[in-house]
Amino acid sequence: MKRKELPCLFFFLKTKEMIEDDWIYFQRKGSALFQWFANRRRKKLTEVTFPSAWEDIVRRNVAHYCMLDDAERAKLRALIQVFIAGKDWEGAGGLILTDEIRVTISAQACLLLLGLPHNYYQNVETIIVYPSTVVPPQRKLGFFETAQAPLELSHPIIGQAFQQGPVIIIWDAALQGGRHPELGHNVIYHEFAHKLDMLDGAADGTPPLRDRSEYRDWVQTCSREYLRLKHDAEHGRKSFLNAYGAVNEAEFFAVATEQFFDQPRLMINHAPDLYRVLKEYYRQDPASRLGKNNCTVEKNG
Repeated sequence: MKRKELPCLFFFLKTKEMIEDDWIYFQRKGSALFQWFANRRRKKLTEVTFPSAWEDIVRRNVAHYCMLDDAERAKLRALIQVFIAGKDWEGAGGLILTDEIRVTISAQACLLLLGLPHNYYQNVETIIVYPSTVVPPQRKLGFFETAQAPLELSHPIIGQAFQQGPVIIIWDAALQGGRHPELGHNVIYHEFAHKLDMLDGAADGTPPLRDRSEYRDWVQTCSREYLRLKHDAEHGRKSFLNAYGAVNEAEFFAVATEQFFDQPRLMINHAPDLYRVLKEYYRQDPASRLGKNNCTVEKNG
């Protein structure tokens, strides 16, 4: 009688470490392949001429756009094209999404990325846009959850960013912030600063930085300014920063980002070190752009 062939047991005899090594290898290969396709698609998107209608929208609704130089505006246009195509957009509260809404929001979100190494906010998949201020539904307890304290009541919002979820934007606030930087409030900068902060897995007011020296400088400077704002808020003293930044470190970074881009000279006057660390992080200098209008000569360059 012919002896039966034994099945190959090689895979089952592998050690746990070998299997883990293989898994990491295939993950990296798969990730590299996915990134190659993503980069190829993005390249094709940016090879398409930026629509003149979009250019008109950005000029009309994003005051910072014309303060940028030629190279910065070209880079921002390319970022907008990839960002719009790569995200899921949802209108809520009866809002019908238009190119004006997508382009206006994208331009402001991508302005933060101009100097950063980035992957187009890979932690943002969906952007939900409401027409005006909304009260989100109150969070319900999970099936196995027990309330340790009263659940926080829902309150009106103009924007919200979730660690593992969408970004919620209120359209009328987004439009006002884009057109009027002198007000110092920009919901897009605020919520997308949160998403930059969350890239390392924690919303703690410290986004991924380059090295230990930058982390040390960041922590010392931001901690000092955060505690100063918190102290002022507790004693009812007005600060150059919105008091909402005193809620926690994550809100401080988001509020400081709004001020950095919209009222840079005010920040320089009151907290030059804070401006410096944000300038080093974003690799942009908004104060140097103030008063410029580089859109008067060319259109859609």
